[in-house]
Amino acid sequence: MGNGRAVLCSLPVVAVCLAALLCANLLLYLYLDSLYPSFVFPSPHRHCPPRHFKLGTMHDCVPWLECPEIRADIRRLKMVGQGAVKKVYLSEWRGQKVAVCALSSEAYRADFLHGLSMLRLLQSARVVQLVGACEGDGVFVTEYHPLGTPLGLDEALAIPRYRSSDAWQTRLRLALDYVVFLSFLHASPAGVRVMCDSNDLSKTLSQFLLTADFRLVANDLDALPEATPGGHGVKCGPRQLTGDFVAPEQLWPHGEDKPFADELMPSYSEKTDIWKIPDVTSFLLGHVIGSDVIHFHLFQIHADCKKQDPRQRPTAKEVLSVYRAVYDTMVENQQQSRDML
Repeated sequence: MGNGRAVLCSLPVVAVCLAALLCANLLLYLYLDSLYPSFVFPSPHRHCPPRHFKLGTMHDCVPWLECPEIRADIRRLKMVGQGAVKKVYLSEWRGQKVAVCALSSEAYRADFLHGLSMLRLLQSARVVQLVGACEGDGVFVTEYHPLGTPLGLDEALAIPRYRSSDAWQTRLRLALDYVVFLSFLHASPAGVRVMCDSNDLSKTLSQFLLTADFRLVANDLDALPEATPGGHGVKCGPRQLTGDFVAPEQLWPHGEDKPFADELMPSYSEKTDIWKIPDVTSFLLGHVIGSDVIHFHLFQIHADCKKQDPRQRPTAKEVLSVYRAVYDTMVENQQQSRDML
């Protein structure tokens, strides 16, 4: 009789233990879900034929706008940006928000037209969508991205409706987009191009825009000189560059005692872009849960990117291969952690 009571008394204890175990597993699952939230890469492709565009709620692709349509149908709302080469205006075309880029000064017309030619040549999912151009008026029109440049990434992800996107997947995806663009740029339809507007982190990030689904698209293409493989390199302007962000070969090599002279400065290759990848990625990853794991996985390829001899640095394509492998590893670890529960 006593043994029966003991068994009956132990049953609630067992039930409580099982319930506690189930609760612990549930909490662990929720923690892992926050660490590795599910994510599917959206397709960034616009499905428009060449020299056509489609914006927002539009159902059909239409040809690039030309001078008569730009003059008659686009209404400028306010200036949202200004640089040496161009001013940028938030504008409206048939109910769609667009960005109008207008030449700031005739002194920079060549740079302006170079940026427009690159925008035309490099149209793809990696570059902001061109809507139209009127060269005679010094104007071109692109898709408008209200989140602005990735310099405001933390602020954008702090907006309540975007807060759930502030995870390692979103941030690693942005780093992937950056390396994808470099890989594209170094083997582009316009030849091997080098990002010259990249003398510091802020300037580099300002060349891109954040889309509403947190993809990265190149936007400012005014300074993309061509490096001929095995031939002439490039020089990013006639002024002396300084600081740790630029690659070593971009620094004046003749010491402080000899004044800088552009004609004595050696040219360099697209490997200057590779040197800067770790710094850009570090900014994009931020300090979210999981970013430390990503840094660990990327340690070796980033060390290779920072080699003093540019010939020993990997290509953008090789860096991209490692980044994709790291993303796949993180997703696989997430799935394995869930399967264990």
